[in-house]
Amino acid sequence: MKIKYNASKIKQSETSDKLKKVSRNIRNRRSVFANEFIKKEIPDKLLEEILINATWAPNHKMTEPWRFIVFKGKYLKEYGEYMAKYYTNFYSELSPEDQKEKLRYLANYPLNAACLIGVIMVRNTKINLPEWEEIAAVSSAVQNIALTCTAHKIGNYWSTKGVAIDYVAQFDLAENEKSLGLLYLGYHPEDLKSSKKKRTHLSKKVIYLE
Repeated sequence: MKIKYNASKIKQSETSDKLKKVSRNIRNRRSVFANEFIKKEIPDKLLEEILINATWAPNHKMTEPWRFIVFKGKYLKEYGEYMAKYYTNFYSELSPEDQKEKLRYLANYPLNAACLIGVIMVRNTKINLPEWEEIAAVSSAVQNIALTCTAHKIGNYWSTKGVAIDYVAQFDLAENEKSLGLLYLGYHPEDLKSSKKKRTHLSKKVIYLE
């Protein structure tokens, strides 16, 4: 068996302009948090396009194991209040002033988002697939959302904290459904600083067997 540790078989100069554009979109994707959002609505047609792209994610046996709830308007305020109540005991050891400030921050946190999207995994009741495959499919759908948002300069991130999971779980989920948290979507200032996070070199993550 011959193992090669080549970093890549394709030189950057050999890539087409189209591939460079795709690569740039993927590599520019980053989590943009709600405290960096500016208040601006996503046009309905664009939001629909974002969600349609989600449904084109790969999935085993075409189970399409996802469902989404779009929260807008009053639900942004409702979720902020839900978070503040959810974390009240968590901050109980702080001084009254500091606790009040923390809870005020949480209550206001979602308000500049264009929308929140509840992510729900729907297990197929007729085709018995491993749960991890269904979660992987939903994760691919979320990545499609993230990449579409990035292409349109819309900030986004996936919150999988207990508070996000529990909030979505309130909305009449069936026995075969599971909340996987909330996606925050919102516009951000054009001068938002780029992420300085680095990725491990390909040579440490990939081997070629020939």
